[in-house]
Amino acid sequence: MPPTLGDFRRDQLAIAALFCFLGFQYATWASRLPALKDRFDLGGTEVGLLLMVCGVGAAVSFPLVAPLMRRLGARRLALWSALVLVAVLPVLAAAGGYPLVMLVIFVDGVAVGCLNVAMNARGAALESHYGRAAMAQLHATFSGGSLGGALLASGVNTVTHSVTAHFAVAAALGLLLLAGAGPRALPDAPPAGEQPTKEEKQEKKGLRSLTGASRAALWLGCAMVCGTVVEGAMNDWSALYLTEETGASGRLAPLGIAVVSVMMVLARLLGDGWRGRWGDARMVRVGSVMAGTGLALALLSGGTWTALAGFACVGLGMATVTPCLYVAAADQGPDALALVAAMGTTGLLAGPALIGFVAGRTDLTTGMAVVAASAVLVAVCSGRVRWKEREGAAAAR
Repeated sequence: MPPTLGDFRRDQLAIAALFCFLGFQYATWASRLPALKDRFDLGGTEVGLLLMVCGVGAAVSFPLVAPLMRRLGARRLALWSALVLVAVLPVLAAAGGYPLVMLVIFVDGVAVGCLNVAMNARGAALESHYGRAAMAQLHATFSGGSLGGALLASGVNTVTHSVTAHFAVAAALGLLLLAGAGPRALPDAPPAGEQPTKEEKQEKKGLRSLTGASRAALWLGCAMVCGTVVEGAMNDWSALYLTEETGASGRLAPLGIAVVSVMMVLARLLGDGWRGRWGDARMVRVGSVMAGTGLALALLSGGTWTALAGFACVGLGMATVTPCLYVAAADQGPDALALVAAMGTTGLLAGPALIGFVAGRTDLTTGMAVVAASAVLVAVCSGRVRWKEREGAAAAR
């Protein structure tokens, strides 16, 4: 019996729950960076080191993902990784010292890396199986989860400043999201042992799979790194930028993440239709230039509300960049998708550490200027890729 629209929607919602969860979990602890900074009396460089450790964890996850997906399947790997991320929140709240916090964040990075690759593999499989565009809408739920995490942080902070209470509530909500991801998902491919392929044999050779990556995949990976540096920096540094550089109050600070997330959600809900009308290549290039230019102008102007307007440009411009890059990577094959997803996770988590080091030696405005430059570099890298443009069928239905 051929798959129906109802089947597509059920699978889409199950996978979307994973995207939403990852955005929610990430924004939850990132929005409380000011509280963690105050608790352990950290400077900008130490915050940057903390974020770098998270990125190191994501990088460590890359050689683990392929064998774990063969053994567990993408669906089970995603669910197990998400459960680790739920456990991270109460442990992070109870951590009594900076070294322990670094260890917890390292584990968080490994789990994020595994979940990111697994859930994007499921998203690409969804589009391929049903012949319907869905990746932008899936990434919209990630942004929606980030928005929910930011709003929850702001709301809980109004009632109590307890990080423990906040993270306990967030962990409970995270488990509810995972319950929605559990009942249904696309069936995983047969284990590698049943149908060995040339690519699977190369994976067993470790780093040799990297050397076999196509030039297009490497350029896509570079574009993904730059793009996720922008997204990660907005999550990790927007609150601190608003409080330290523009004098915003603690209640307004989480709105930095909220503004970016709102614009991303709105743009990604419409993004699959835009992909069908203008093409993935144009969406990536125009969007990234818009993000970089808007943020640069906001930094030059200064002020809380101007900064929020610049953040809105980032959300709108970058909304369809990563979904388009993931789909282009899937066109290059499973190895390319894993490589690009891993590089994206590394950029998402390690990139903001670079902003911290720059801010520690100069100021946070200069650090955010690096973010603006990264957005423009996305357009430069993506220009080296020959894109496979889709016909009207690429639009969401």
